[in-house]
Amino acid sequence: MAGNWALSRRRSALERRGAIFDSIRAFFRGKGYLEVETPFRIPAPAPEANIDAIPASGWFLHTSPELCMKRLLAAGYQRIFQICRCWRDGERGVRHLSEFTMLEWYRAGTDYLGLMEETEELLRAAAGSDCILYRDCRIDLSLPAERLTVAEAFARWTATTPEAALAAGSFDDLMVEQIEPNLGIHRPSFLYDYPAPCGALARLKPENPAVAERFELYLGGLEIANAFSELSDPVEQRARFLQEAAERAQNGKLPYPTADKFLDALKDLPDSAGIALGLDRLVMVLLDAESIDEVVAFTTEEL
Repeated sequence: MAGNWALSRRRSALERRGAIFDSIRAFFRGKGYLEVETPFRIPAPAPEANIDAIPASGWFLHTSPELCMKRLLAAGYQRIFQICRCWRDGERGVRHLSEFTMLEWYRAGTDYLGLMEETEELLRAAAGSDCILYRDCRIDLSLPAERLTVAEAFARWTATTPEAALAAGSFDDLMVEQIEPNLGIHRPSFLYDYPAPCGALARLKPENPAVAERFELYLGGLEIANAFSELSDPVEQRARFLQEAAERAQNGKLPYPTADKFLDALKDLPDSAGIALGLDRLVMVLLDAESIDEVVAFTTEEL
């Protein structure tokens, strides 16, 4: 009975979650996007050093639908989106689930700056209002979002630079402890132009190849989405994959097969941008929930 009570008391949150998903789908349909579904189990994930896929019958549960969706872009699809389940090994906490729901969308003929504008529109559509309250933060969605480069953020809130932090191995710690708590407090924040090593699948800025055309969206100090202008050079992408694979091997992590079909398709990828948005986290913010557990039907521990 106690277990059933834990499930039943989430009814209101799940009803609101469903309404948010309906609003998101209506938003994309109104903009001419095609909703697609791609396989959950794939032979070769992107070999990202800090993200671990879960093995499944000799293949892997995808950590993101990114590789398959980019193959659709390369096949001529101009605007596509997907709401799907994703899996990442070892991720669990008040803001993390190892199985979670992702929204991804990709658009040809734009870059990461274009996606910033579209993301702001989506937030207002999903929230259904111009203002949300999350953890005592009043976040005004009617205001233009803050746009801050990673270099500017490090200069404002740390005593070092992104490059020096990467060299010292402290980049992620400084982001979590000193920068992220200041982002998205009174309006959404876009943190953009990451150091090139932090954008394994992102295009580099033509005028400054030390920087990747990548942004992350923050609401109330919480990272909600990750986006970038897409890299379309198969030679460069293969080299980056090899570098990430070498780092995984150095850290004793499970090796992956090479995603050859994805790499072969990149030669046909148009100028485009894509974004991955954590829907459980977005619902968590919109419902002012303390834990991600409050906005999903089941947690892993309840199964």
